[in-house]
Amino acid sequence: MRIAFSPAVYENAARFTGRTPWEVSRDPELLFAGHRAAYLEYRHRPIAVGIDIYTLEAEAYGARIEQPFGNGIPAVHEPLCAAIEDTLALPPFDPQRDGRIAMVIAVGQRLQRELPEADVRIPVAGPFSVAFNLRGINGLCEDSALFPEETARALLHLAENQTGFCRAVAAAGLDIAFFESAAAPPLLSPRQFRELELPALRRILDIAAGCVGHALPCIMGGNTYPILGDLLSTGTSFLVSNPETDQRAFVEEVARTHPHVKVRVNMNSGIVAGSDRNLIYREIERILEFTEGRPNCMLGTGALPFETPPENVRLIREYVA
Repeated sequence: MRIAFSPAVYENAARFTGRTPWEVSRDPELLFAGHRAAYLEYRHRPIAVGIDIYTLEAEAYGARIEQPFGNGIPAVHEPLCAAIEDTLALPPFDPQRDGRIAMVIAVGQRLQRELPEADVRIPVAGPFSVAFNLRGINGLCEDSALFPEETARALLHLAENQTGFCRAVAAAGLDIAFFESAAAPPLLSPRQFRELELPALRRILDIAAGCVGHALPCIMGGNTYPILGDLLSTGTSFLVSNPETDQRAFVEEVARTHPHVKVRVNMNSGIVAGSDRNLIYREIERILEFTEGRPNCMLGTGALPFETPPENVRLIREYVA
């Protein structure tokens, strides 16, 4: 291959069951069948076991996940915490008892047994993404602006609370897929990211790395180029460059300062899910133009929308081969 290719498969796995993302997200047999079939079709790495990967912790804390219309992605119905202080009072959840976490881990173990060559990981969210679901976008943005010290403490508290979850994943013989997209600009400015989020982000990445024995990828959507230096300072082994950012500059900066860090350069998800093959080819060539020959780069899709036809992914794989 001219460049390694790895699609990101979460809700798209539900397509392979003929059921909705909501149904698949709450049924261990459907979750297993969907991710197994998706892997056999896509051969992607890693398998991140889940559909609504950012809601696991919020539900474990007690938030209600709402059934969406049709093939929508399940989401938190309403904020669990009325104020940022409420998040500071939350005790750690029990990954063996609360929410769907034990189910997801058990499905991950089954997938690893069935597909021993696969890289099976359990999604763990970063502190800002957990807070985002507990407080809601408006509340958390207001907290970040009006109560920065309390928000920073709350994020560190939520990071520490992930310890039990990370240990449960490691005890199950699995690895962690770490996600923190809610913290990316413009929801947080670069200054807010550095002052409020970065200490908590470093802490959770240290906790997770201590549990699984290696540095983790830090998967973050959005325009991350303005905070690239901060992300690299966490010691992460893998970053994502998204269509919202200056992807060429992102790749060049990582290659210049941290050549050992891998970068997945994501295609535009609307193009990937669309029906115009020529647009797909042009999007691939756009990325190849500044990544080809760089061993630390791979081609990605971002989260494959549910409606993405599997033949589109096959087309991309064959084109770059």
